[in-house]
Amino acid sequence: METVIKVENLIKRFGNFTAVDNISFEVKKGEIFGFLGANGAGKTTVMRMLCGLSKPSSGKAIVAGFDVDKDAEEIKKRIGYMSQKFSLYEDLKVWENIKLFAGIYGVKKTDIKAKTDELLRELGFESERETYVKALPLGWKQKLAFSVAIFHEPKVVFLDEPTGGVDPATRRTFWELIYKAAEKGITCFVTTHYMDEAEYCDRVSIMVDGRIDALDTPKRLKEIYSAKNMDEVFQHLAKKAERQAD
Repeated sequence: METVIKVENLIKRFGNFTAVDNISFEVKKGEIFGFLGANGAGKTTVMRMLCGLSKPSSGKAIVAGFDVDKDAEEIKKRIGYMSQKFSLYEDLKVWENIKLFAGIYGVKKTDIKAKTDELLRELGFESERETYVKALPLGWKQKLAFSVAIFHEPKVVFLDEPTGGVDPATRRTFWELIYKAAEKGITCFVTTHYMDEAEYCDRVSIMVDGRIDALDTPKRLKEIYSAKNMDEVFQHLAKKAERQAD
């Protein structure tokens, strides 16, 4: 399997504070990789480096074949990103959001209209083409935001707590979209505070105070920590945390 993300001895310091402390891991093509940790663990800092938004203090990270320290702009062209906090422009129409993000992600202008029509058909949103995003139900907004994030068929999509504040049924529907993306070969790098979602991942990493304390399949982690579920695994590791904020 092709390695899409490779991290070796990655460190990020802010003055005397070491936010990310010598971590290493790999993520394969089409893998759903859960990246967990309590507040203050360093998850956000790692994600910012992998997205090319922050340079490491030392160590190395390769994303979609490019070095985060030297080729940040190349990385940005080959990834998608979605978060709970910001995903769509609510005062733009559905088609306007698609067109805007397609341009940001570098989709050819000549391809945007046809791909937009295709996406609207796939989502069953043809009748909502002219609808302002703020008028859509939350579940529909999620579907659209995720679809926009992978509109340009990136190598990897970073999903930063994408289901925060959403009811369980809508979360399950959203995870169906993640599975479909992974089946197409898109690597899905997911952070979440919902431990039931960690069960859906192929592998899970758990950070504590800037270090990766555990990394394996959900099944194997439950065996290692004699846990009934991933929440028990997480609580076992999180008890050691000393930091309070990320």
